[in-house]
Amino acid sequence: MAKKIVKRQSTLLILTAVLVYVFLYLPLVIVVVYSFNDSRLNAEWVGFTLDWYRKLFANEEMLRAAGNSLIIALVSSAVSTVLGTMAGFALHRYKIRALQILVLTPIAIPEILVGVSLLIFFVMLNLTLGMLSVTLAHIAFSMGFVAIVVRSRLSGMDESLTEAARDCGATPWQAFKRVTLPLIMPGVAAGALMAFTLSIDDFVITFFTAGANTSTLPLQIYSMIKIAVTPEVNAVSTLLMALTLLLIVVASKLSPNAFRS
Repeated sequence: MAKKIVKRQSTLLILTAVLVYVFLYLPLVIVVVYSFNDSRLNAEWVGFTLDWYRKLFANEEMLRAAGNSLIIALVSSAVSTVLGTMAGFALHRYKIRALQILVLTPIAIPEILVGVSLLIFFVMLNLTLGMLSVTLAHIAFSMGFVAIVVRSRLSGMDESLTEAARDCGATPWQAFKRVTLPLIMPGVAAGALMAFTLSIDDFVITFFTAGANTSTLPLQIYSMIKIAVTPEVNAVSTLLMALTLLLIVVASKLSPNAFRS
């Protein structure tokens, strides 16, 4: 009797999990499929075509927005990786609760609140909204994610290796540069990829800090779907989805235990 109950519960759990994953991923599959639909309407399947991808790569506004997103993502991920690595090292070395709150709070705060706060802050500084403001905003909220990944990598590192380097006469900087940094480099690379993914995908914070004359890929997609969800929107969404998934897979391979700290 007990075995039947356990088997029934297991079946119900599996069925629930399948339904949840279908609910989450079926819309994504539909977007990918209809990006190859030979019709401007997403109501029914007409036939296979690559015309929407050709039109996408001929769209100057879309290419300009993609270029802006790429520049912002590269710069913000580079800076946030350096700052996040330093923050992660500090979180690992100094068990100060206030420091943990300062570094990790931007992750917990809703993005809309972060966007509004940064907008008010930039206005107070009389900073013109544009590429610079968006880049600074992305650095602010990406740094905490890098810090988490780096701290996780540091927690799995053998501290005796650093102590041995110090015993051999290495300065703290030499020990970090030649021993600690090479050992945590997979975590640093994973954090950089994560920061790049967060930046190139972000819409909410970018919406508040971009200004009127700056457009990124998510903002451009939003402006297009206000009229209608055309297969061209599906095409750019598919490419963005593929890039994001690729970066997430690479990051997970570099640091599989990133969130186990």
